[in-house]
Amino acid sequence: MEELIKVTYDAEQKPFVMGRDLHEALQVRTAYRDWFPRMCEYGFEEGRDFRSFLSESSGGRPGMDHQLSIDMAKELCMLQRTEIGKRCREYFLELERRWNSPEAIMARALQFANNQLARVKEQNALLLETNAVQSQQIREMKPTASYYDVVLACRDLLPISQIAKDFGWSARRMNEWLRDQGVQFRQGEIWLLYQKYAEMGYTNTKTHVYPGKDGVPHTSVHTYWTQKGRLFIYQLMKADGHLPTMEQER
Repeated sequence: MEELIKVTYDAEQKPFVMGRDLHEALQVRTAYRDWFPRMCEYGFEEGRDFRSFLSESSGGRPGMDHQLSIDMAKELCMLQRTEIGKRCREYFLELERRWNSPEAIMARALQFANNQLARVKEQNALLLETNAVQSQQIREMKPTASYYDVVLACRDLLPISQIAKDFGWSARRMNEWLRDQGVQFRQGEIWLLYQKYAEMGYTNTKTHVYPGKDGVPHTSVHTYWTQKGRLFIYQLMKADGHLPTMEQER
């Protein structure tokens, strides 16, 4: 079907046309700012038949434009009583026929279902990450069992990058090595310990607040290692033949 006028689709895949585009296609000689208010005298209502907004302009002040329903566009074509108006109306009728065909309805329903499924998957992933972080934080809040643990808990927390530096490794390499050892797994943007190690007092999580580009505060959660966890990593590394730089030099 030849495109006589540009047709756009909203979020619900419902077609509409722009008032200025229709005005140009109908070859109306009256200026748009005078023609559209006069057309509205035929009973068209904003919010039902059209929506007003300021259009973009390459220079000067932006002009008023309108988003028209296909029903309103068809009636405007009839009101012109011209050959081009008749052609445009027939174009819109054919557009509606295709839009209401069983194939088009099925395609829109399938697209809607896919969009809903994608949103559900995104929400589920966010919930899984939130639950995993909260579960680890709850386990970390449990009291330690020995005086040794209490002493270690009073020491500074370390990021994995600092522990990795002791061995001449990068944080990424260290995280992936701990993953391969079955110590931790990645949940979204954070590394979390498996259940076997989660209650051993090896890590603590911290929540950081930072300003977003949209001006709204956002939060991010990071895992830090305790001194007890640092010793645990040292023992694992040593058992696997990896020594800290300090011991390698000695």
